Parts: sequence; structure tokens; C-alpha cells
Amino acid sequence: MADETITITDNRSGERFDIPIVDGGIAASSWRKALPDVLFFDPGYLSTAACESAITYLDGEEGILRYRGYPIEQLAERSTYLEVAYLLLNGELPTPAQNESWLHDITYHTFIHENVRKRFLEGFHYDAHPMGMLVSAVAALSTFYLDAKEIHDPESRQKQIVRLIAKMPTLAAAAHRFSVGMPFVYPDNSLSFPANFLSMMWKVAEPRFDAHPALVRALDVLFILHADHEQNCSTTAMRTVGSAHADPYSACAAAAAALYGPRHGGANEAVIRMLHDIGSLENVPAFIAGVKQGRGRLQGFGHRVYKSYDPRAAIVKKVAGEVFEVTGKNPFLDIALKLEEEALSDDYFVSRRLYPNVDFYSGLIYQAMGFPIEMFPVLFAIPRTAGWMAHWVELLEQDAKIARPRQLYVGADQRQYVPIDQR
Repeated sequence: MADETITITDNRSGERFDIPIVDGGIAASSWRKALPDVLFFDPGYLSTAACESAITYLDGEEGILRYRGYPIEQLAERSTYLEVAYLLLNGELPTPAQNESWLHDITYHTFIHENVRKRFLEGFHYDAHPMGMLVSAVAALSTFYLDAKEIHDPESRQKQIVRLIAKMPTLAAAAHRFSVGMPFVYPDNSLSFPANFLSMMWKVAEPRFDAHPALVRALDVLFILHADHEQNCSTTAMRTVGSAHADPYSACAAAAAALYGPRHGGANEAVIRMLHDIGSLENVPAFIAGVKQGRGRLQGFGHRVYKSYDPRAAIVKKVAGEVFEVTGKNPFLDIALKLEEEALSDDYFVSRRLYPNVDFYSGLIYQAMGFPIEMFPVLFAIPRTAGWMAHWVELLEQDAKIARPRQLYVGADQRQYVPIDQR
């Protein structure tokens, strides 16, 4: 086996340094010791590992995604979102007793303080975006749960984790109901986690809202697929704020704010708008040709990390078929299928390793289930809360240093101040 080191030669002095490779990376401290005056310039952290994590394994070259070692395909087929959330947070799948206790805790913490709804959420402008409301409401929870500041107390941490995971669907549904002028629906503790969310979204006057089992399961699978995804933009935001030892609500709100950006949580919305602009199957070839000529972009294809087929995309495509059997086919589905067929048979896209990602079909499913486009990033935030909290606990247990990246200064050299009357 070759020596697990990298040899660096400083051509300015002729000095040579051997730096060990550990777990596929080299420690920046070793580099700094050898070359203290040279920094890595890495915009967007494309080649920088900012932390060690045991939560999610992702191999973009091979299209592999695992939570705590379990393949995403197995979890999506056999597990539930709350069981996966427990796995992410605790490192192991729950025993029957642990699962029962976990489900009970989440179920009976779904209610939100009446002042959050009446005095906070209802204070927003009538046309406020539901994601903006959600970000603000999550941050505001830190003012309702003062024990959230006790981040080094494991019991207190667990309380906040349960509260956040349990209340996120309630806040999300409340934001939607407010945005469309409908009355708030209280949680129904007799329903499962995804079924309860659908009840809070769509219930009108019926004593009990029971969503179609296929739609409940589809939503649960989508929640599993979105529960975590390594060091993405929102998780990095959460870890950055969390490294300052902010309370979990503030850190989670920061993560949700990052998710609000169209480059992150709004990607599936961009797919729907693209399909709408294409309009019909006959227009697909012209659209593909335009993309190849630099006129437009093929939304939902390609990924920062995946350089082969996103493993989540294949699962979502199957879920889409199951949903459309209940809701009727989304009119954009045929366009999406034709786009995928054309792109995957065109060397222009294949050679650039542009394959469908999870956003390509998820928006079609959400739209078929009745969710407005404005809710798409909110639907992302609900399940990702478990992943955010798993990373928050991990960084505290690692006693992670406060995030403080360096920079390469490219501004003006020292200048002398000039009085305003001489400028």
C-alpha cells in the first residue's frame, strides 16, 4: 500500500513537506504548519471539508446516499420519516420501545403556543410568503422556550429537538392557511406525522380529515429523502450559527433562511416553471436545442455533488407514479418524461454528467397533491429539521470551533485619509 501522505515542495525555498492523508483528507493545520503564509482559496467550499461527521455518507461519483450507513433505497422502501429522524439523531434505528416513546413525544408536542399563532403569525401581511413566515416563527420560538439556551444540558437539548421536529409541520400548515385566508387547524394526535400535516393543510369542516393512504405514504417517503444531505448550504448555515453556541431555534431559522434561496430549496419550483414555459411535448426538442446553444437552462438536472444519477431521483420517479394513480396525472408529467428521455440520450448532457436530481419530479408530486409552489421550500424544511438537529448535536458533542473562515484580501493597499473638502 502506498504511503498515505502528500509531499509538497515550496519552490521558493526548496523545502519539502510530507502531510498525512487521513480519511481521504489532509488537515489544514498540517498545511498551515508547513506553509503558514499560504491559504487555500476555495469559493463555495468545493474542495474543503469544514467538519467531521458520522451522519450521512454521500458518494457523488457512484450515486450513493446513506444515512448512518443505511442505503437511502432501503430506508425509503421500508422505514418511516420519524424512524429515520431517530436514526439520524441517535445513530441507530430505534427498538420497538424506543420507537413507541419517540412517536409519543413527537405526537404530543405538535401544538404551538397560542401567542405564536394569534399574536405572531397573524401579524404578518395578508400576502406574506409562507417560507418567510416559517423562518420568522422558528426563530421566535427561542423566546417562548427560554431553556433552549441550555445547550450543554442533554435533557434540555432533547426537549428542543422534539419541539422543533414536532412543531415544524404545525407552523408550516399555519403559514399556508394564513396565506390563503383559511382558519388555523389544530393538530390531530390520532394521526401519523405525515397524515397530521395533511389534515392541518386541507381540513375544512369535516370532523376528521383522512388523507388517501397512498398520499400519506408518498409524503413520508419524500420526507425521508429530504431528511439530510451532508454539508449542503442550509446545513452549513446551521453549523455556522450553531458553532457560535446560539440556541437551536436560531440555528434552525438560519438554516431555513438558507433553504429559502431559489438555488437551494426553490429548485423544484424552477422545474415546474420550466415545464410550464415549455408548454407541450412538441416544444421539447426546440427547448433542448436552446439549452445546448446557451439559451435557457435544463432545471432539475445536474447537482453540485452527484456526477451520476441522483439515487433519490429514481425513488421519487416511482413515487410520482403512485401519486398520480390517486390524483390523476400531472399535465406536465409527459413533458418531464420526454425531457428526461431526450437529455439522457444526448451526448451533450451525458458527457457533462447531467442527470435528473431529486427536484426534477418532487415538484410534480407536490403540485399534484395540491400544494402551491410557494410551499415547496416549506415542504423541504419540515423533514430537513431532523438532519439539521442531528448536525447541531454532533457539533456540540465535538466541541467544534466557532466558524471563522479566512480570506484572500484583494483590496487597496494602505491609503491616507483625505479631508472631504479636498476630494
